[in-house]
Amino acid sequence: MLKPGDEAPDFELPDADMEIVRLADMRKERNVVLYFYVRDNTPGCTTEAIEFSDLEGDFARLGCVVLGVSRDDCISHGVFRDKHGISVRLLADKDCVVCRAYGVLVNKEVDGVMRESAQRSTFLIDRAGKVRQALYGVTAKGHAEEMLKLVKEL
Repeated sequence: MLKPGDEAPDFELPDADMEIVRLADMRKERNVVLYFYVRDNTPGCTTEAIEFSDLEGDFARLGCVVLGVSRDDCISHGVFRDKHGISVRLLADKDCVVCRAYGVLVNKEVDGVMRESAQRSTFLIDRAGKVRQALYGVTAKGHAEEMLKLVKEL
């Protein structure tokens, strides 16, 4: 698990439009809120994505970009984005490389079978590439507002 002060693991992942997003490029210009969610189109994940999208302009005014990551593929992200009017970039981590690097994978029982799943987690990364906040096991509803308050404190 990452903690404040740790170097944020760098990554390259495709977004819903199959464009590559590099953390190193993003943080050169702004702080980054990187949130991990379980799956597209689930109730909690939908709420969280919509709330982050609703506040995207507020994050931008504070010099911060919001990126969502899940194990879903780019096509699923595109459908999810378009269906719910999500404006934050959604990144596909099909091979769980970034999920592992950030320590967000947990074993969870799904339909009677133990499976590896992403735990809802969020990281605030500053322009120097340092983790300023590392929050694991967050609650979806109201989380975007909570993160906005933390960004204001930077």
